[in-house]
Amino acid sequence: MTGDGAERPAEPERPGVPEASGVDLARVALRAAKEQAKARGAAAQQKKQARRGGGLRSGARADGRDPLPLGAAINRLITERGWETPAAVGGVMGRWPQIVGEDLAKHCVPLRYDDAPDERVLTVQCDSTAWATQLRLLAPRLVARLNEDLGHGTVRAIKVLGPGGPQRRFGPLRAPGSTGPGDTYG
Repeated sequence: MTGDGAERPAEPERPGVPEASGVDLARVALRAAKEQAKARGAAAQQKKQARRGGGLRSGARADGRDPLPLGAAINRLITERGWETPAAVGGVMGRWPQIVGEDLAKHCVPLRYDDAPDERVLTVQCDSTAWATQLRLLAPRLVARLNEDLGHGTVRAIKVLGPGGPQRRFGPLRAPGSTGPGDTYG
């Protein structure tokens, strides 16, 4: 019977499954009691540590709270966040004149690096079409040189942009997506 006076339907007999005996029930109850006691003990330990300041104590040995030199702290941050490749490419952008040479560096500037695994493209803008053509010819050797510095496969391609002019916006009315009066020519 249930608490409201209605009778509970009888459980169907399961053939081949032995019914739990008193010893098995006692083992299950003991295991549950041990798990509850362990949980209560862990909760009490956490409360105790919280009262003491989180359980961290200073001592003679080094731990994660000790001050670090700035370089070591930055290196740890870069490693923890997974910024090794972007940081290395940023270093390359800073050393651009040493990598490509002074003449090319005067006319070509690295803009950005797309570090998506399927892309890995370094975008470079040149100040004239002649230098853009020269850089396109040198691109395979430059990719090889960058991968020597940064590790194999860090840069897969170099996207070369020519000189960018101002957008032409003539007249108050424009068609959406239009680049101006020159957009109808091939």
